[in-house]
Amino acid sequence: MTNDIKDPSRLRRAITAPLLFAFILGDVLGAGIYALMGVLSVGVGGMLWAPLLVALLLALLTAGSYAELVTKYPRAGGAAVFAERAFRSPIVSFLIGFSMLAAGVVSAAGLAIAFAGEYLQTFFTLPVIPVAMVFLLIVGALNARGIRESMGANLVMTVIEVSGLVIVVVVVSVFFAGGGGDISRVTQAPEGSSVAVAVLGGAIIAYYSFVGFETSANVIEEVKAPSKTYPKALFAALITAGFVYVLVGLASSIALPPEQLQESTGPLLAVVEATGIGVPSWLFSLIALIAVANGALLTMIMASRLAYGMAQQGLLPDTLARVLPRRKTPWVAIVATTVIAMLLTLVGDLATLAETVVLLLLFVFLSANVSVLVLRRDRVEHDHFHVWTFVPVLGIASCILLLTQQRPLVWIFGAILLAVGGILYLLARWGRNHGQRVNAQDQPHREADPMER
Repeated sequence: MTNDIKDPSRLRRAITAPLLFAFILGDVLGAGIYALMGVLSVGVGGMLWAPLLVALLLALLTAGSYAELVTKYPRAGGAAVFAERAFRSPIVSFLIGFSMLAAGVVSAAGLAIAFAGEYLQTFFTLPVIPVAMVFLLIVGALNARGIRESMGANLVMTVIEVSGLVIVVVVVSVFFAGGGGDISRVTQAPEGSSVAVAVLGGAIIAYYSFVGFETSANVIEEVKAPSKTYPKALFAALITAGFVYVLVGLASSIALPPEQLQESTGPLLAVVEATGIGVPSWLFSLIALIAVANGALLTMIMASRLAYGMAQQGLLPDTLARVLPRRKTPWVAIVATTVIAMLLTLVGDLATLAETVVLLLLFVFLSANVSVLVLRRDRVEHDHFHVWTFVPVLGIASCILLLTQQRPLVWIFGAILLAVGGILYLLARWGRNHGQRVNAQDQPHREADPMER
């Protein structure tokens, strides 16, 4: 096998290893911890660190499968590409891709709502939904400008959001060293619930804080030397995020009891304020807003590239594969995913949206883990990452386990979204077949027309 991937991409390869690491880290860190710590404390009490650690281990299993598949088939489209190769079924490929796409736009809508919530209220009192929609328009504009510009913005925002989490850990450490806080809370589960049940239930919410890694599969055509770059950046980013999450979970439990965390839609701001250390509320709120904005930007980059990749496969209309000549960005896909995310801000609260994202992505991850095993017999002409066989096997088991923990309401919401996807697939297929029949009928008439000869 050769070391290089010979099949060229239509997109510009502008993402280096540090930029990819920042891309994944920024998406993971900005995806939930600034907004969901209060929601997480409802289920696990003061043991915030435990479900975060469990979620990291579960995410690493599926990440191993992604590392093999993405480097083996480096094409935009992610899990939909893998499902098409593994199962040879257009409908299965479409549903996996649509689950990923739906999860992306639902996640972006949730992050837009979080952006317009309590953190923003530190500065302005504005209606949440209109602000969320304007925010998504700005994200879409930056996405369309170019992947290099988006990555540059991501690099800056990632540094800022990491600094915010470092501030949480540092100020709580100083607070605790001065006699404040209560370290005994880090081992306290909610009353009337076993530790195992509480941690497993909390892992559903915590898992949302790690799922950002899958977005990187959809920018692989824009990554330099993907076979070498992708696995290192992926695992390094996940482990870094997990380490930071556990520290933040410990700090939050020490600083505030679960009841107070649950009352805030800006829980980390409440943690910083509880220490009494001189970090201005406006400064931390600004950092949190940047973190949430970064997560939304990277999620929308993923969604648009996924729509572009599925259009190239013929699973979505060809129009979505149109690229700006100069910017080399899939502008139609960007417009479509931005409009859908804006509409989704009109429904649902952040917790329900987060759980729906996890549900949809569990189907995607289950497919990816199975695809690794099915495609082992498929050989490619370039070197790629290989994961140990037991990793995707455990990944399959972890996905099934987490699926059993989902609420009925979330199952209903997810089923509705998948049903919509099935209808869109049938309509798209009918449209393509109808167009082929029309062209076939017109062709004899065109050949017989002397005016066209």
